[in-house]
Amino acid sequence: MSDIVILSGSPAIPSRTDISLKHIQSLVENAGFTTAYFSITDFSADDLFQGKYNSEDISKLSERIQAARGVIIGSPVYKASYTGVLKALIDLLPEGALKGKPVLPIMIGGSNRHLLAIDYALKPLISILKGEPLQGIYFVDKEIDKQNPENPINDLHLIDRVQSQVQEFVEAIQLRN
Repeated sequence: MSDIVILSGSPAIPSRTDISLKHIQSLVENAGFTTAYFSITDFSADDLFQGKYNSEDISKLSERIQAARGVIIGSPVYKASYTGVLKALIDLLPEGALKGKPVLPIMIGGSNRHLLAIDYALKPLISILKGEPLQGIYFVDKEIDKQNPENPINDLHLIDRVQSQVQEFVEAIQLRN
């Protein structure tokens, strides 16, 4: 099983959310952790829309999350919140799916106007599943270079923020295990 489960709530392919999460995935792997990456696009629309919590794919995701040492959840901002399809997936997980796990929330929005979406939408969702949300990272779309997925962040201040949050995430995992 993987140490870290990464869950992308972006329905777009490719997306700045996926590019950001894959960049963070590489940083976590460089810190010595194994990862498993899931996108909401990996799950059938029927499972999500019909609430098939016992589908094979949903069960596998749930097992991977429960066995993980930490979780990273990312979503673009849609109407000042995470995507509805991410919520549909989260609704299919067991109530305590994130119990006692450090969770690094990531959100990407079109402007700074939705900066608080991470605090007022994603973190409460993580808490409902009994996860332990960290501060998290909010990106503005223009900060992510889609043309350079291997090195999508150019702003030095943002690079420092990302590295700081990844380090905090790694330390939170190490403290719990």
